[in-house]
Amino acid sequence: MPIELPKDTRVQAIASLERWFREHMDEPIGNVAAGGLLGFFLEEIGPSIYNQAVADVQERLQARVAELDIEVHEDEFGYWRKFDARRKVRG
Repeated sequence: MPIELPKDTRVQAIASLERWFREHMDEPIGNVAAGGLLGFFLEEIGPSIYNQAVADVQERLQARVAELDIEVHEDEFGYWRKFDARRKVRG
């Protein structure tokens, strides 16, 4: 599944690449070249970042699911324990 950015995000990413080149490299990069570089990054490196993000989310979700039984657990067959406890108090 190719990684695609919404148009406004792509425009901002290209502008950011152009600025980075202006401030850090000897030669600026044009809009078309920045767009090509962004496309390369998305195709070549993007899947690694995406897969790591998915793994991070899976880990967090698994931790939350593991805690679910603690969060929503109800003791079974508790009526008689409560009943007996109340009877002892009344006494």
